[in-house]
Amino acid sequence: MTATTTLYRNGTVYSPADPTATALLVRDGAIAWVGPDADAPSADVTADLDGALVTPAFVDAHVHATDTGLALSGLDLSGARSAGEVLAAVAAFAAGLPADAVVLGHGWDETTWDEQAKPDAAALERAAGGRRAYLSQASIHSALCTPSLLVAAQGSPGYDDSGWVRREAHHVVRELALGSVPAAQRGEAQRATLRRAAELGIAAVHECGGPGTSSEADFTGLLALSGQRLPEVYGYWGELLAAAKARDLGAVGAGGDLYADGALGSQTAHLSESYLDADGCGHGYLTAEQVRDHLLDCAAHGMQGGFHAIGDAAIGTVLAGFKEAAGKLGVERLRDARHRVEHAEIINKRLIAGFVEYGIVASMQPAFDRLWGGESQMYAQRLGVTRSLESNPMGAMHGVGVALAFGSDSPVTPLDPWGSVRAAVRHFNPVQRMSVRAAFAAHTRGGWRALPSDIGSARSERSEPRSRDPFGSEGVLSPGAPATFAVWSVAALDKGLPVLAPDSALPVCRRTVLRGETIYEG
Repeated sequence: MTATTTLYRNGTVYSPADPTATALLVRDGAIAWVGPDADAPSADVTADLDGALVTPAFVDAHVHATDTGLALSGLDLSGARSAGEVLAAVAAFAAGLPADAVVLGHGWDETTWDEQAKPDAAALERAAGGRRAYLSQASIHSALCTPSLLVAAQGSPGYDDSGWVRREAHHVVRELALGSVPAAQRGEAQRATLRRAAELGIAAVHECGGPGTSSEADFTGLLALSGQRLPEVYGYWGELLAAAKARDLGAVGAGGDLYADGALGSQTAHLSESYLDADGCGHGYLTAEQVRDHLLDCAAHGMQGGFHAIGDAAIGTVLAGFKEAAGKLGVERLRDARHRVEHAEIINKRLIAGFVEYGIVASMQPAFDRLWGGESQMYAQRLGVTRSLESNPMGAMHGVGVALAFGSDSPVTPLDPWGSVRAAVRHFNPVQRMSVRAAFAAHTRGGWRALPSDIGSARSERSEPRSRDPFGSEGVLSPGAPATFAVWSVAALDKGLPVLAPDSALPVCRRTVLRGETIYEG
């Protein structure tokens, strides 16, 4: 059977190899031709772009799909500016729930409040009408909860009678709260996330799961949705010394949220210097020996590995583990595996050199700087202005050749790819700013390059196995490349990409195409 061809014409095609391109031809899920309208071949179907911009589709390299879906349809506390506003929002939301329901909310950030005292467990229970309640802080590394949930975490590190739980106590409470979500609701939350991603021109996401983050059922359920007229899902299972298990679950890597530390928002990221607004330097979950052994386990099972590491002390521990693993495996074998570190927020030149030496991919979130960086936001409160401005050094890392893959960590920050590109371009520290082209590449091709070189055997049996070279044609618009792209309404272009002025409207997605199939049209 002859494949149907579709010609997209009368637009602007972002193809650095051909800056005159205004059209592209799609055949059998791949791009067959790119060029000016006047030279376009004939096709079975013609789609008029009406002047729109066509670019490679985005990849979000770090998401939590179920949490994101629950936040999209549930109690969003990101706009609350006091403990009283949190309690009022809980009361209004809980009033519409059954008496035995668990109130799930997300996004409060006390660093944006004038008075930063958090509501206590008893007040939260009253606001919830006696229901159990779990309210995750913006970082998702701590939460406020009611006494009926709090009691399960007694004796665990991070427990506090106030109802604000962190560390292992938070993991206990989180598992109970999310375990109350019925499978049907969980599946709909995942679909809502993937639909929203497609609406924003995102064709693939990297789901970061693992103990303390999501259940195995949640993880495998999401992988089963991959590519079903929705964005593709590539899963990372973050459990120590569990590369074989990660593969069995359908993960492409044994990493993602394998915690080397916590988060700055919850004062649990592991720092080399103390927090200014809390006692101590946070908490490290791993030793260098554990990092080494995990990398050796990944090598034994042919799996890409990775770690969640935010603070400089945690990143230092991870790199010490890499050094020990290199003594066993050799540096080149580590480099070939393209292991990942998620977040890498507080990192200096010495640590960046370790990323270069071991070929580590930095999966970073530019929106962290937009929301918390600079001289007057959360980083400055936690760390001081100097360390705040030194955080998230994407420009420096890009400049020395560290492979970058951008994402949102949604729902920590919203799914917002163009907003993330603009955040990298408009970093609070001018020294760390990237060009639009470099930031866009990190959020498109960078996401494909961050995947292991051969993921066919690691994919879920419910999805069609496929080998892919992340150094190949994924994330570019050229003949032979997969026809994975997005179509945008834009106000103005500069060198083929949108002008991303500080207060300008961001591009609006009109269509998202994944391997030739339209997964969103608006």
